[in-house]
Amino acid sequence: MAWPTAEVARMSGVTARTLRHYDEIGLLPPAWIGTNGHRYYEEGQLLRLQQILVLRALGLGLPEIGEVLAEQIDEVEALRGHHRRLLAERDRLGALAATVSRTIAELEQSRKDGGSMSGINRPENLFEGVRPDQYGENLREFPELADAVERHGSTLSEDRIEAGHRERTAQMIRIAELMAAGEPVDGGAVRAEIEAQYRALTAIRAVSGEEFRAIGRSCVENERWRAAYEAIASGLAAYQRDAIDAYVTSRLG
Repeated sequence: MAWPTAEVARMSGVTARTLRHYDEIGLLPPAWIGTNGHRYYEEGQLLRLQQILVLRALGLGLPEIGEVLAEQIDEVEALRGHHRRLLAERDRLGALAATVSRTIAELEQSRKDGGSMSGINRPENLFEGVRPDQYGENLREFPELADAVERHGSTLSEDRIEAGHRERTAQMIRIAELMAAGEPVDGGAVRAEIEAQYRALTAIRAVSGEEFRAIGRSCVENERWRAAYEAIASGLAAYQRDAIDAYVTSRLG
């Protein structure tokens, strides 16, 4: 049995554009192409797509996924490997939950003592288990931008990459504090944070206003992305989306 691109997109949640991109880079060629030029996928391609999406969700870039799949021989063994990675990801999310819980407790105690976040005993604890990768694997709906981010990341040292993770997490926390303080999404402090995000993206590749707005929507629509924001504060994903929308309207037209 074979399924056309539209049906595979419907089943998997991957856009037709992304499927075409996977074909163009040799990651997921269709089983065959009809005389009408349409791509058709069979069971083997669906299993390969499942593996691609699992590895994507685990944070691997497209070049790395291609290498992993090229080395695979047995599908059952491959799935066992993916299962081990998923268990590791479960542990990472458990560490993230513990980090947020500890941060809440330390913030509450600090405020009772009349201090602020600067009074937390071990600031590095803020980042234990927190790897939102805000402009990395969660850009799978934007393959060209994702590839640009991956290429940029390959040029950075481990220290620079780690510093980037920490800054993005700190930025999420700052935006959450602005939300908790009742700052409107188009307020100056929020706008400054969103502008920093936009500048970080455009330093890697030109990003249109509509593309940035679509990225904002992904804060809510992308399950893993939303979970990263909501782990910091309830409602933060929608607040981030609305802040990006307001920024695009006021600054990018």
